[in-house]
Amino acid sequence: MLNSVTDALTTELASKLPNSAFRELSESYLTEPRGRYRGNGGLLIAPDCVEDVATVVRACSDARVGIVPYGGGTSLVGGQVLEGGVTPVILSLERMTRIRDIFPAENVLVAEAGAILENVQNAADEANRVFPLSLASEGSARIGGNLSTNAGGVNVVRYGNTRELCLGLEAVLPDGSIMHGLSRLKKDNTGYDLRHLLIGAEGTLGIITAASLKLFPKPASVGAALMVVRDPAAALDLLALAGDLLGHQVSAFELINHMGLDFLSEVGPDVRAPFENTPEWMVLVDVGCVAGIEASEALLGLFEAALARDLVSDGVIAQSGAQREAFWTIRESIPEANKRIGSISSHDISVPVGRIPEFIEKAGKALAQLGDFRVNCFGHLGDGNLHYNVFPLRGMSRDAYENQRGEVKRLVHDLVAEFDGSFSAEHGIGRMKVADLNRYGDATKLAAMRAIKASLDPKGIMNPGAVVDQNR
Repeated sequence: MLNSVTDALTTELASKLPNSAFRELSESYLTEPRGRYRGNGGLLIAPDCVEDVATVVRACSDARVGIVPYGGGTSLVGGQVLEGGVTPVILSLERMTRIRDIFPAENVLVAEAGAILENVQNAADEANRVFPLSLASEGSARIGGNLSTNAGGVNVVRYGNTRELCLGLEAVLPDGSIMHGLSRLKKDNTGYDLRHLLIGAEGTLGIITAASLKLFPKPASVGAALMVVRDPAAALDLLALAGDLLGHQVSAFELINHMGLDFLSEVGPDVRAPFENTPEWMVLVDVGCVAGIEASEALLGLFEAALARDLVSDGVIAQSGAQREAFWTIRESIPEANKRIGSISSHDISVPVGRIPEFIEKAGKALAQLGDFRVNCFGHLGDGNLHYNVFPLRGMSRDAYENQRGEVKRLVHDLVAEFDGSFSAEHGIGRMKVADLNRYGDATKLAAMRAIKASLDPKGIMNPGAVVDQNR
């Protein structure tokens, strides 16, 4: 049984930590982007070193007080907010922002968990390297949160999820001990790799405080193109053709539906339309080419080959860095338009890449039998991750559909399970999807997860209520 923060615990921490570690608990620490969860208070502490994080964790362990780790606050599944019940210690990593070291010859950068993703990217760029994790929220998301949720983003097709970009971790475990694991090694077979337990655990097994991250050489030439396809099946064939012609030079392959562009026209943000007439489907292809290959020429070759196979009907190839950025602005503005419209139910799903066209067709027909909705289906076709979001008809509010929200989500997630997919592709479980994990998760895997949680965190203080339901 967890306790709320007490005056005694506050006094104890005040005697062991500098005054600078204590922060005023503002509204931003008690809310999350989708507005579905709200915290009921707590003690906000922002240490600036791993030793102080350990001090906080040890004190909370002794007092049986829950700890909610707080990164950039960008989680879309409520992982950063404890709603109702006891008041926790909210442990923010916002002051642990240092780039501790960089080894360009080894393609390694060591950053503290509070470092903003964009700042990690910039530090790599200054060393003539690339840190390829790229998200719409990269200006506020912090690397510790990216690791804790195993964030995906747009470049997974080439570089993998955050898990694949991490060589080692420094972390504080639930008893307050410090794991010194900032390895720069690419080969290290010395027993269990605790790094992989902590990545994706969303703070339920410990607090990540720093990480050794993989860097990559900069491509000699980069470029992007928007290509109109008749349907998702043609987009899938185009993806295969891009792989055949360009191999691992394809950095991102994004599927965009007309509904996303319609939403941008309806509510903004104001972006320049790529085509005079909005296509039903299009893809954004981004490439990073090796020396001797010009990206725009590679994309032109891909377009011509696709045109000859009747896979595309129109296209625009970026002729400058600014135009490439403009293409990406369209793609990255769609989530903001979605937010302004207000979804009935949003789904971060993945299915086997080859079955995406079948899934989209079947899901659309099933929803049509349930009611009249607008669907904005878009996302990372290259790795099978779709953002399949259901919206009210134009002129109506999502509040009018609140009684159907659960039914819509159940329909989509049941279909995902039928297709051997995942109901959480890159956003994590948080608190929002714990029931989904219980419903769709493999029973043996869930039992192992609960056993790991009970072993490492027997008092249940680490991000209580997130990811693992210990009451089952």
